[in-house]
Amino acid sequence: MSTVPPPAISVVGIGADGWDGLPGEARRTLRTAEVLIGGPRQLDLLPAADCPGERVPWPSPLRPAVPGLLAAHEGRRIAVLASGDPMFHGIGRTLTETVGADRLRVLPHPSSVSYACARLGWPLEAVETVSLVARPLASLTAALHHGRRLLVLSEGAGTPARIAGLLRDKGYGGSRLRVLERLGSPRERIVEATADDWAPDRAADPLNVVALDCVRSAGAPRLGLTPGLPDAAYEHDGQLTKRHVRAATLAALAPAPGELLWDVGGGSGSIGVEWLRAHRSCRAVAVERSPERAARIARNAAALGVPTLTVVTGPAPAALAGLPAPDAVFIGGGLTVPGLLDTCWEALPPGGRLVANTVTLESEALLAERYREHGGELIRLAVAQAVPVGGFTGWRQAMPVTQWSVTKGP
Repeated sequence: MSTVPPPAISVVGIGADGWDGLPGEARRTLRTAEVLIGGPRQLDLLPAADCPGERVPWPSPLRPAVPGLLAAHEGRRIAVLASGDPMFHGIGRTLTETVGADRLRVLPHPSSVSYACARLGWPLEAVETVSLVARPLASLTAALHHGRRLLVLSEGAGTPARIAGLLRDKGYGGSRLRVLERLGSPRERIVEATADDWAPDRAADPLNVVALDCVRSAGAPRLGLTPGLPDAAYEHDGQLTKRHVRAATLAALAPAPGELLWDVGGGSGSIGVEWLRAHRSCRAVAVERSPERAARIARNAAALGVPTLTVVTGPAPAALAGLPAPDAVFIGGGLTVPGLLDTCWEALPPGGRLVANTVTLESEALLAERYREHGGELIRLAVAQAVPVGGFTGWRQAMPVTQWSVTKGP
């Protein structure tokens, strides 16, 4: 017996110009839909005479409600409204993950980013887009680099002022802000000022995109993209993997897009922070037993633009229970704690990487034993720094670090 597949769910992109800006196929889809789902603002853009279907506003929070809402209207012709391109920071991703791409029929509209680039004369492929919709403002920090052009998807009327405040705090007060309001509609407008000149209480139209020409002020810290940020970039109490060792450690961990790191014995969180800075889709969990240090890790992550770092407060290995399986593990302390190294090794899938650093003879002996058992690479990192010696200059040797790095076999 054959079964009739359920009708596809249509996902229709709509702009600030509403019904007038929709092409014929999108209009036909909305006219014949039995159920119209969308935000109140989007639903209000549809004329009742042309779109007689039942109107259902999205509940809040949205994502948990999607499966139940779609199931309640199963078998009916459903059209979901989305702002601009549904597959660009839009509802399309949530629907794909919920019902599968084969159930969707997506009719995109130009996104606000496409409109913005058209108005500004910016090549779309050369512009980085950062979304602040339901995301921390600190997410913007990692994208700030002198001379870069950024487009920021705004959460509302107050977002431009919050962005300007962040730019001032980070030494980018001379950056040019252009706030593009209601793109594509008859009420479209562009408002311009520097971050220094944007008043804290100045509001924009709630429907806006912010274009930034980043200008770093003289004397403001410059933070590069490669691992090994200056030690001064971190708040710490001495528990910090120092810059040159940190760079070597991240090279051994080899972060890749989408991968998850366990930073065990997080200290100041520098390894997890720089893992996340390697790519916006990287994920990391820092495990730290000290509540004071755990709070410091969270502050460092926010200050350096990666507030998505998850901080777990508790002693390892007990605190590792229930965490999602890692692609890589860094152990920066506590190697001699019973069961810690075994728990981390067992959690890794085949192909996962483990890197452990130590400065003590006891932990070094443990790493030598595991090196003989599992292979990998065992090295000693020694760094000396030139310092004044009277009227001359000499070398000050840092405590050498023994590092074991290994990739787990099948």
